[in-house]
Amino acid sequence: MNDRLELDAYLARIGREGRLAPDVATLAALLNAHVRAIPFEAIDPLLGRPVSLDLSVIQDKLVARRRGGYCFEQNLLFKAVLEQIGYAVVGLAGHVRWNAPPGAPLGPRTHMFLKVATAEGPYLVDVGFGGCLIDAPLRFATGIEQRTALGTFLLLQSEGLYELRANQPNGWRSLYVFTSEPQLLADYMLGNCFASTSPLSPFTRHLTMERIVGDRRCRIVNRRLVTEARDGERAVEREIGDAASLAKAMRIHFGMEPPAPPEEILARIAGRSKPPLGVTLRT
Repeated sequence: MNDRLELDAYLARIGREGRLAPDVATLAALLNAHVRAIPFEAIDPLLGRPVSLDLSVIQDKLVARRRGGYCFEQNLLFKAVLEQIGYAVVGLAGHVRWNAPPGAPLGPRTHMFLKVATAEGPYLVDVGFGGCLIDAPLRFATGIEQRTALGTFLLLQSEGLYELRANQPNGWRSLYVFTSEPQLLADYMLGNCFASTSPLSPFTRHLTMERIVGDRRCRIVNRRLVTEARDGERAVEREIGDAASLAKAMRIHFGMEPPAPPEEILARIAGRSKPPLGVTLRT
């Protein structure tokens, strides 16, 4: 993996200027700017395109070409940024539970996120969970509700597993469960291969995008454009009727040009509104 990070280009991409230090204030500012500038999107798997975890490729896609990416791309880039600033960062992996039925067995570890050490203690940091983007670092402490500008989160621990939950209109909803075992790049390569190529992966079947804009989360799920207020309160939802509307939504709400003809993107999701039995759709 090419470990050369172009920090100035990244900072320009997210619109971040000023002081950089390995502290909580800088961490919070960088995370907030990142999720507002770089959208979550998993269009490449939908189109059958490979997803590289090489840092130079990720930078070209998310920074130079102003695309978005999904969890592995987003959090590998953010990890490199934090390490260059001077943070101690551990990569973790989670079993996604966002849309899993109650009592369903754990699926593969297909979500990447970070544990970041600071003088004020460790923080859970995640710039790549499509479905409920986390807009602030969360203290790595269990049993306490943590309120951010756009949500309320809760980290629990039971029988050796951590679980991250988000408060939603119908109550607490699990994002993912995980252990504190550090992950290698090889571990992420396996998860990335499944997420980007398997017919059981939601990303090879569904169009999923999300970005924080102002005091709202904007999300596309297939042909639905959804805007949410804090804690998942539904504000606006409308149907994306045609290719021109999809391209317009990408430009206005996600700050990016369609990476393929929008007609091709819509054709890929035609007739794919339901995932296979037992598969978790992370949106």
